[in-house]
Amino acid sequence: MATVTTTTPRARGMTKGERFVILASSLGTVFEWYDFYLYGSLAAIIGAQFFSAYPPATRDIFALLAFAAGFLVRPFGAIVFGRIGDIVGRKYTFLVTILIMGLSTFIVGLLPNAATIGIAAPIILIGLRLLQGLALGGEYGGAATYVAEHSPPGKRGYYTSFIQTTATLGLFMSLLVILFTRTMLGEKTFADWGWRIPFLVSVALLAISVWIRMQLNESPAFQRMKEEGTHSKAPLTESFGRWDNAKIALLALLGLVAGQGVVWYTGQFYALFFLQSILKVDGYTANLLIAWSLAFGTIFFVVFGALSDRIGRKPIILSGCLIAALTFFPIFKQITTLANPALEKAIETVKVTVVANPKDCGDLFNPVGTRVFSSSCDKARALLARSSVKYDTKLDSAATATSVMINGKPVAYDAAKAADSDKAVVASVQAAGYPKAGDPGIVKMTGVFDIFRGQVAGIIGLLFILVIYVTMVYGPMAAALVELFPTRIRYTSMSLPYHIGNGWFGGLLPATAFAMVAQTGDIYFGLWYPIVFAIMTFVIGMIFIPETKDRDIYADDVRH
Repeated sequence: MATVTTTTPRARGMTKGERFVILASSLGTVFEWYDFYLYGSLAAIIGAQFFSAYPPATRDIFALLAFAAGFLVRPFGAIVFGRIGDIVGRKYTFLVTILIMGLSTFIVGLLPNAATIGIAAPIILIGLRLLQGLALGGEYGGAATYVAEHSPPGKRGYYTSFIQTTATLGLFMSLLVILFTRTMLGEKTFADWGWRIPFLVSVALLAISVWIRMQLNESPAFQRMKEEGTHSKAPLTESFGRWDNAKIALLALLGLVAGQGVVWYTGQFYALFFLQSILKVDGYTANLLIAWSLAFGTIFFVVFGALSDRIGRKPIILSGCLIAALTFFPIFKQITTLANPALEKAIETVKVTVVANPKDCGDLFNPVGTRVFSSSCDKARALLARSSVKYDTKLDSAATATSVMINGKPVAYDAAKAADSDKAVVASVQAAGYPKAGDPGIVKMTGVFDIFRGQVAGIIGLLFILVIYVTMVYGPMAAALVELFPTRIRYTSMSLPYHIGNGWFGGLLPATAFAMVAQTGDIYFGLWYPIVFAIMTFVIGMIFIPETKDRDIYADDVRH
């Protein structure tokens, strides 16, 4: 069926009612992201509270797995709540999702730890994380659809871009609340019980969000269809059981959202991980660096959303994917130069090689962190990866033991005496030039406004560029997805590719990228993950994704 376009878009200012729609939809979504990211920001403390029966390293793994569970179930939330949204209505559905998210978060703040109620604590915690992921899977599609269906033609990119700021603002808010609470209580009190406060205060945010959303009316496009009896009775079947619609959803995933997801998670989450875990920047400084880059860059979600109303969604999103793919390597290398110059020098000058029998060396790929390595070769390489040491592996069938060659000098590694071997290897690589955590050369911020020193300002500038890429690919995304699908199945159809692209392609990026670093011994190798998917999206999007900015989303025959 032919695409219907508008020929006379209304060029006018935003009405009071439209401002309220954006405020209500965006504010609630900000609070949902705040709730979702609290857990990730406090994963180490939560691991100690709820997985205390296990060794420290295992606790952290379980805590991160529980965090990942929230990402993995997001597409299922998109299916469940997308269907309800297309049958019952947009307003009702995202009112339900915010209640589920808010109450789940509040209960985490009240939940007794493992020392009090034993194994029930982590089981309940994981159940709450699953509920949060399901709720978030239903929230975004509802908010984006609701705002888009209230937007005048020619302004959808601008109006929906406010929804696109919510994930970043939610992360920003969670970081600020955590930093404030830590500062007020001190680290010991915060680790003991103060970590609960950010979860508990979310109930006030929930009350505000629910009250505001109760004032909203149903989307006019959906209300009209419901009154006419033309809304979908089986949106899942219609969206994914018919090839003409399922094909669009698949192309939206591969030609828009997958690339957007990896660029977004690289620019915000992997950048934070890279600073802390690879460059050994302390957590306070790393969080402040990211927070400042977000503060400077968030407005550009709206800038690129509005620009997409003029030049189109496709050119901005795909350009963002391509530019990011071409520049990730130089940007992250320059971040290393500024944040930890001694590490950069050591990578260039210190030659480290693990020499072992091929039978002793296995696959180190461990994206979910659950594998336990037992051989000397694997333990030695895993140690070097954790220590941000660039290394090569030399397989020698004549070798009877594993050794780590550091500038030609061997250090024996014995898995049976792993603790002693770890100390010997770490001491040798540090003696050769690799820095220790806390060394004077590593960037450190002593206050929130300590941003004008050359080293700090340079890193914030580089992180700001990464955030600009995020705003390019994400700012116009809601409008692009809304415009691809007809009103009767829009909530369901757009939600699933969005949450697969962001929850799976993006959400699993930090763990997978670090697993690639560990496997190869190259601290930059993990960047190939976002680069490959960003280029894939650019190619598929250029060939198969149509420009949609002039489509009439109120016409029920908006199709390819």
